[in-house]
Amino acid sequence: MKRKLIGCLLAGGVASGLLACSQPPDESADIVFMNAAAYTLNGEMPWAEALAIKDDRIIYVGNNVEAAKLIGNNTVHHNLSGRMLLPGFVDSHMHPVSGGAYAKALSLNTYGTVDDWIQAIDEYADANSDAPVIFGYGFLASTFGPVGPTRQMIDSVVPDRPVLIMDEGMHGAWLNTKALEELNISQDTPDPVPGFSYYKRDAEGNATGYLLEQQTFSSARAGLDVFNENAVADGIAYMFEVMNGYGVTSAFGAGAIDFEHLIQPVLQELEANGKMTVRIVGSYRPRGPEEINNAVKLAEEYRATIKGDYYHYRVLKILDDGTVEGRTAAMFEDYQGEPGNSGATVYTEEQMSGMVVAAAERQIDVHIHALGERAVHEALNAVEAARKKHPDSTSRYTLCHIQVITNQDLPRFAELDVIAQSTPLWASYDTYGKQFVSEDQFNRFWRFKSLKDLGVRLTFGSDYPASGAGLLGLSPALQIEIGHTRQYAGEKDAKIQPLESERLDMDTLIRGYTIDAAHQLHMEDEIGSLEVGKKADLVVLDRNLFETETYEIHKTEVVMTLMDGNVVYEKDL
Repeated sequence: MKRKLIGCLLAGGVASGLLACSQPPDESADIVFMNAAAYTLNGEMPWAEALAIKDDRIIYVGNNVEAAKLIGNNTVHHNLSGRMLLPGFVDSHMHPVSGGAYAKALSLNTYGTVDDWIQAIDEYADANSDAPVIFGYGFLASTFGPVGPTRQMIDSVVPDRPVLIMDEGMHGAWLNTKALEELNISQDTPDPVPGFSYYKRDAEGNATGYLLEQQTFSSARAGLDVFNENAVADGIAYMFEVMNGYGVTSAFGAGAIDFEHLIQPVLQELEANGKMTVRIVGSYRPRGPEEINNAVKLAEEYRATIKGDYYHYRVLKILDDGTVEGRTAAMFEDYQGEPGNSGATVYTEEQMSGMVVAAAERQIDVHIHALGERAVHEALNAVEAARKKHPDSTSRYTLCHIQVITNQDLPRFAELDVIAQSTPLWASYDTYGKQFVSEDQFNRFWRFKSLKDLGVRLTFGSDYPASGAGLLGLSPALQIEIGHTRQYAGEKDAKIQPLESERLDMDTLIRGYTIDAAHQLHMEDEIGSLEVGKKADLVVLDRNLFETETYEIHKTEVVMTLMDGNVVYEKDL
């Protein structure tokens, strides 16, 4: 996969003429890009027309005349003819190890119908007749309404083999009767965490086949032996290829529940085989309150032991609530039609604060899943406690997803220097989620522009495999367009997700996938901008994002992706 380009030639099919090689090899660059629209993310020089690389570092950013002086006998020269050059994209929230497990599974169209999904399951089962278990992901739980999906729906097409399908947000699972039988889930099976992680039941108390939150579907996947090390390693390698094809060169690993034992051996193997083409900053995620006393200690152990040249697991990830569609995101008011249910947090505020304060003491960065307004509020309280207790800590704090935020909590992100992380794709019109919340809450979904105007650092990522768009969700170009329009990609007449005023400008979206995301990873001195001395992680696009028609942005194609100065993706032109 990794290839060092050689020869003084015009490469990539985008050049117009040949420059003479004049500099001796020891003073010349390995690669020179010229005639580029290079958006540097460096405030002192926002745009440049040329860039040079030596080994794994950028050695020059500036004009064509000076760059030409760095062309030697073994220099590769690319004339980009005005194409856009950017730092490699950084996916600020995804699940690389578990994502590898899903990379080749059945991927449902999240915005399809129930009939579409049943047909897809049927066709996949037929095409994989030797598979002992049918596994997939991608359904949108809210499509089914309050009842949720049922086992009988899948039984109608696959009655004789276990079927387990994860929802698009990875907070619920849909099983058929055969799967429930093999897992011994019956009327008498107790819920792991009543009211939060539980088995949906019918009027007679029988499991319907809809499982909510981690504790239920983790045991289900384990019981059905869905994954193994070879399959996960193969899936990750394939997923990295896809990411490189979208220009992604770095990512934050937001927890690997059920896959912890695979992190080190799989990534170590990929690195040894030259297939680690995405840098990973990963995290330890406690499973629940039973692990709070050891959470920071285990995060420290990860930091000390799970690391290589291209990966380092050194962040504490805390999942504190669920999702709107699952009615498990923690709110300040009850869900519509469900009196008494305002969602739930996994941890008490005291428990949350205890972990965050302890992490600050040990200089560990913290990444908190807080989707509902109450979870956001309590997470900010925990950060405030840490800031007061350890004001000199180098820890950085990120709240991820942040779907619903109160007016009172908006300015606290800036006041506490909290990074706001989310997935722009989710800010296309939420036809289904609207039914579960009040009009006021619906108008407080995804308040990106409000946060930006307050000076908050925004970062963006796919949350793959919970992106809601399968592998396509890994595309920053797709995510950027939706963040810019708050509409379905390419659909000018589509409904706009309220509030329209929350649409983001192009610069903020690009920053959220480059320098600001690098800051979240605590790597802004190494990646995220085109500056001399930084890693040669780059992406060449076929068009300038600032000049592209709004509803065409998602069609942007990557011409070339480099990591460490090595070409990890190149499009045939």
